[in-house]
Amino acid sequence: MELTTVWFGLIAVLWIGYFCLEGFDFGVGMLLPVLGRTEGERRVLINTIGPVWDGNEVWVLVAGGATFAAFPEWYATLFSGFYLPLLLILVALIVRGLAFEYRAKRDDDRWRARWDLAIFWGSAVPALLWGVAFANIVAGVPIDAHKEFTGNLFTLLNPYALLGGVTTLTLFLTHGALFTALKTDGEIRYRARRLAVEAGVVAAVAAVAFLLWTQARTGSGWSLVLFVLAAASLVGGLLAARQVREGWAFLGTFLALALAVAGLFAALFPDVMPSSTNPAWSLTTTNASATSYTLTVMTWVAVVFTPIVLLYQGWTYWVFRKRISTHHIPMATPGHQAAEPA
Repeated sequence: MELTTVWFGLIAVLWIGYFCLEGFDFGVGMLLPVLGRTEGERRVLINTIGPVWDGNEVWVLVAGGATFAAFPEWYATLFSGFYLPLLLILVALIVRGLAFEYRAKRDDDRWRARWDLAIFWGSAVPALLWGVAFANIVAGVPIDAHKEFTGNLFTLLNPYALLGGVTTLTLFLTHGALFTALKTDGEIRYRARRLAVEAGVVAAVAAVAFLLWTQARTGSGWSLVLFVLAAASLVGGLLAARQVREGWAFLGTFLALALAVAGLFAALFPDVMPSSTNPAWSLTTTNASATSYTLTVMTWVAVVFTPIVLLYQGWTYWVFRKRISTHHIPMATPGHQAAEPA
């Protein structure tokens, strides 16, 4: 197997990891004003992702770095053409990170409410725009013979891409609700599970429509198999939620996201960024790749360090695996805001 194909697959794995892990982060952030009816419940929600949200973001950083090193032409065209959406995602992630750190710095309801709003929008904007971006990458965008993007922002806001954004938004919302149900106890757990089933129906409709549209436009035999498995996993997860089997339900949405993203990459291959102007001008794993020497060095680095990173992140999830509830949240004393546990 050629190293260009190997690195295309590795980048796909990195995006799968990001969508599956950061996806429930985004979902919990969007659910903060819905499930968090009291300050104690809002702190419970934040504490479910407190130990892991920043580690989950590492996946997208590594995916971007791997794309830059393995496929520099893809990276250049993507970041120049998608500059504004990616900038909005970056700003949203920065604001969201600041909100997690600063909401507890002052014992003031209005102060915390503003940061809670920042968490909501800092989660919703990337959840929507990542779907828009990936839909455009798979479907193709205007690229000329010099590998330059020739469209504009409105080119990216087409019906297919917007459906992709709605799909990721609703899937992340469902994924986050099931994670909340899995990680909490008490009334918030039951509300999260009920909401997951309701949001999951909307997500299932959007996802099926988007995946069918994708298959009709650019699909392959492999993508069809993966899309069918993704749909089955989502339905299975929702059925498990109705039967109060939260672990299996969360696994269902996890697999649905993983298989759907894998299907998108299968539909894309061997292109990395198709040209809607002229298929001959599309960026592929061959004409957008780095040199063989670069790919060889990167492969050895990945072989050494990837298992270490996976073991460390797995250990983090294991340490913080227990459920939490409002009685685990220390009460603030007069004139002092209790720190939120990591």
